[in-house]
Amino acid sequence: MTRVLLVEDDPWLAELEAGLLKKAGYEVTLSPHAPSAIIAIDEIKPDVIVLDVLLTGVTAFALLHELQSYGDTGTVPIILCTNMAESLRLEDLQAYGVRRIVDKTTMQLDDLPAAVRGVLL
Repeated sequence: MTRVLLVEDDPWLAELEAGLLKKAGYEVTLSPHAPSAIIAIDEIKPDVIVLDVLLTGVTAFALLHELQSYGDTGTVPIILCTNMAESLRLEDLQAYGVRRIVDKTTMQLDDLPAAVRGVLL
């Protein structure tokens, strides 16, 4: 089963997104912030990371930089799920493992599962 690490600090949104991913057949681990995400990555070895940009404390960009500094995590595809999608360019973030950007403000029910399927192909 495909393991997805969902890094989202909004509890309501985290549960909603996790439910959509679980319904699509993915094994989901929730992490509310970057430090817990680092621990979860070591423990579950996710196939995909879905990452909110505006996290409490350490930002997603610091986490992206950290992940790229290790050989085993640098190849894990990352999907940014953010309200800031319009101000981000995928081309600028691909060096950090970002494969998709999902806009929370326009997201439909299947967008997140479709993005996970897309990065696994």
